[in-house]
Amino acid sequence: MKKNSGYVSIVGAGPGDPELLTLKALRCMEKADVILYDRLVNEEILSYARPEARRIYCGKAPGVHAMTQQKIQQKLIEYAAAGHHVVRLKGGDPFVFGRGGEEALALAERGIAYEVIPGVTSAIGAGSSALIPLTHRGSAVSFACITASRKEEGGDQQEIGKLAMYVDTLVIYMGVSHISTIRTELIASGKKVDTPVAIIERGTTEQERIMVTTLDQLEETAKINAIENPALIIIGEVVKVREELLQLQQQLPARMEQIG
Repeated sequence: MKKNSGYVSIVGAGPGDPELLTLKALRCMEKADVILYDRLVNEEILSYARPEARRIYCGKAPGVHAMTQQKIQQKLIEYAAAGHHVVRLKGGDPFVFGRGGEEALALAERGIAYEVIPGVTSAIGAGSSALIPLTHRGSAVSFACITASRKEEGGDQQEIGKLAMYVDTLVIYMGVSHISTIRTELIASGKKVDTPVAIIERGTTEQERIMVTTLDQLEETAKINAIENPALIIIGEVVKVREELLQLQQQLPARMEQIG
């Protein structure tokens, strides 16, 4: 890309912990002229930008959008066409439920140069932070990520139940307001009521909360703990690995004393 030509970097900021930002994303932030950032981006990451860089909030909360998707795309095109290096900063990975593909297409159609910088997606980041592997020898050789928020796209919520019968681990994004439906559809599709489930709220951040329950108790657990967005739901036998690791960690101090 020519230095004097405007272009857009579609950047994944990771799941919340600013230290999970990639080096490539960091270097991109340090050079940006304009940054359009989402609601789930840790604001500490914005401090890496040059003081003179313009910061534009375009986040979306359930039912409340600071800027429409079409408007965001227009802004990207306008600033890049004016010769600026624009960073479109998204939580997680821009191509995993981040609408990064739509923005890349909009830029390409207008002849705007762009690049995509991957980020750690929430399923990987929050799962690891909660000590839950998405695959595990003997219990899970496959996993699927799905969003529960598909009403505006005419999606069928029953897809969750169907998909769960073909994969070992199911990771559900944006499922907080659909927990009752998720539980009902999974059980109706044949998922065992005692299937382990983890709810991870604000994964990888200092405000992280992790609740482990069963499919049968999923809705009640969410209500008792007043779960709020952003939260990730992991369903499958791999959730048990967390409990095993926590039990083993309790023995570590004693073992270290024996070694010493």
